[in-house]
Amino acid sequence: MNILFLMYPWSSVEPETDSTLRMIHECVARGHTVALTTPHNLTMRSSEASAFCQIFSKEEPVSNNIVSFYKKAVFKKARLPLAGFDTIIMRANPPLDPIALNFLDSVRDDVFIMNDIDGLRIANNKLYTASFDDPTNKFIPVTHVSKTPEYLEEVLRESTTDKMIMKPLDGYGGQGVILVEKHAQKSFHSLLEFYINSGKGGNYVILQEYVEGADAGDVRILMLNGEPIGAMKRIPAQNEVRSNIHAGGSVVKHVLTKKEKELCKHIGPKLVRDGLFFVGIDVINEKLIEVNVQSPGGIMRINKLNNVKLQKKVIDFVEGVVNAKEVLSQRKTEFRKAIEDAHVI
Repeated sequence: MNILFLMYPWSSVEPETDSTLRMIHECVARGHTVALTTPHNLTMRSSEASAFCQIFSKEEPVSNNIVSFYKKAVFKKARLPLAGFDTIIMRANPPLDPIALNFLDSVRDDVFIMNDIDGLRIANNKLYTASFDDPTNKFIPVTHVSKTPEYLEEVLRESTTDKMIMKPLDGYGGQGVILVEKHAQKSFHSLLEFYINSGKGGNYVILQEYVEGADAGDVRILMLNGEPIGAMKRIPAQNEVRSNIHAGGSVVKHVLTKKEKELCKHIGPKLVRDGLFFVGIDVINEKLIEVNVQSPGGIMRINKLNNVKLQKKVIDFVEGVVNAKEVLSQRKTEFRKAIEDAHVI
């Protein structure tokens, strides 16, 4: 297969922990032709979408040591047509680059793109969790979104709990997530002004029900084709509300509870319908907090905690989809020829 990873720069990869690197290594080890590019390197020539790519030089043997593989990687550089790839694996970091998706629109019928372009468009911010049918808030906490300070102040004032979580709508990696409390109404007004007015035209802010147990950490679950394939619990650092690893959190092994499995079963079909085949969901006290669709991480840490290699499952899935598309195309060609031959007779 010809595989393109649309991702962040190779120089910014952290080889000890990077999930994308594990997927790349698996593809190279299987003998696939693997190329890398970034949204910045997408281009158009004669109405043909292409990219300036780094192509892995095929050398034997491929090191089993991921860090060594990263450090010794040798590339060729070339501008390659996007339509020539069997699959494009989207691993660019948030925020979403809408122009990059426009480049991919022209090849979406020819190339399997994971995750799907339309899926990325509708799920690239935290509003996506509200699209899951959950009228009783069994799986999703009560959530309010607005850029009107007076309304959000009213929400906090009327909340049945003493504290809520506030975060920017388009934030990622735990950036801007803070705990707000009712007794701090005056400070809350100033915070809202800062969050909302820091962007042109005003930023949307999320105010979400505080889920009890958040101080004990959250659970990152990796979902593949609508099913959970691995999980870990993230423990926040002392005096920190966020569990993200980049915010100083740590990880421990986690076995999904019955209700967490129910949650995955509840949201899985919609993820697949939206073309969101590989995602990371963040769960607190068995409630869905976020869906990460651009470059969900956690593969290395879950692998280490459970002695598994989740990247094998991910690439198995990609190979299965591409092979199925090829079989379908061949059958279509055979059927067309049969009809043409019948017409000649």
